Amino acid sequence: MKMIMAVVPRDNAECVLQALVAAGHTTTFVESRGGVLRQTKKMLFIAVKHEDLDQVLTIIRDSCHCQDQDVPAGADGGGLSPAPTSVTADMGGTPVFVWDLDRFEIY
Repeated sequence: MKMIMAVVPRDNAECVLQALVAAGHTTTFVESRGGVLRQTKKMLFIAVKHEDLDQVLTIIRDSCHCQDQDVPAGADGGGLSPAPTSVTADMGGTPVFVWDLDRFEIY
């Protein structure tokens, strides 16, 4: 068995969840915030058999798209800008972590 943890942008999360359920997979999720812009994300935890790993990763990849967005400079709270400016930041993106599960039980 494998455990997948995907940190999905809020705007893509429902699409990913629906696609996983349609393919017969289940997931547990937790809402989180992080990164420079304190974006809301959903961390999905998906336990899968080894042979289903590629299918689930493809679903996540196909359901998430990275997008560029102009954001105010200093949005991280640390920048001092003499004039209002904006920068293009990479919004979205979905880091995915996969590790082996030695044991999986449901009580």
